[in-house]
Amino acid sequence: MPHLENIMKILVVEDEPKAGNYLVKGLGESGYVADLARNGVDGLALALEHDYELIVLDVMLPQMDGWAVLARLRERKQTPVLFLTARDDVADRVKGLELGADDYLVKPFAFAELLARIKTLMRRGPVREMELIRVADLEIDVLRRRVTRQGERIDLTAKEFALLHLLAKRQGEVLSRTQIASMVWDMNFDSDTNVVDVAIRRLRAKVDDPYAEKLVQTVRGMGYLLEARA
Repeated sequence: MPHLENIMKILVVEDEPKAGNYLVKGLGESGYVADLARNGVDGLALALEHDYELIVLDVMLPQMDGWAVLARLRERKQTPVLFLTARDDVADRVKGLELGADDYLVKPFAFAELLARIKTLMRRGPVREMELIRVADLEIDVLRRRVTRQGERIDLTAKEFALLHLLAKRQGEVLSRTQIASMVWDMNFDSDTNVVDVAIRRLRAKVDDPYAEKLVQTVRGMGYLLEARA
C-alpha cells in the first residue's frame, strides 16, 4: 500500500449529486483521493485550506460559480484546474483560460477522457505557469488582460488577446489553422476562410512589427507558433 501522503489528492466541485458521487467514486477506484464540494463557496474554502494536486471544477455552481471560484483561487494559489462546462462555447473556454484554468472538458464526457486529461495535467508537474506569461521581452498579464513588450503597453482586441494567449500557453508548439480556428473562434475550419491568417497578420502588426525580434513564427504547411528565435 502506498503511503497516504504519496497519493494524489483531487478536489471535485460539482453540485449535481449523481455526477459528483460518480466522479469521486471513479477517481477513488483509479487510485486518487478525492474530496467533494457541492457548491462554489465550500469548494473555494477547501481549495484554499488544503493542498490538492488538481481541482475538477464545474462552471455552473450554486452560491458562487466556477468563474468566481477560479478568480479567487488564483489570487492565492496556482493549483491546476480542470474546468467542466455543459456549454461548448468558445467564449466560456477563452474566459476559463484567461482566468487561469489549465484545461477544460465539455459535458457529457467519458470518464476515461477525464482520467486521460488528469494524467496529462499531472505530468506537467507541480509548477504551473503563473498568470504572468513571458516570451522573450513580451509579457502577458492574464488576469488583467494586459500585454506589454519592452515595457510598452500593447492594446489588443478580445480575439487578438485570445489568440496570443493560446499561442503563449502553448509556446514552442506548432498549432494548425484548424486548431486555432476551433479554439479561438469555435468554428470548423474552411480552407476558403482566411480568418486565422488575417488575425495572425493583425497580431503581428501590434506584437512583432515594431520590434526587431519576431516572436510569431510561421511553419509552412503546418501552422503558427510563438517562440523566441535569437
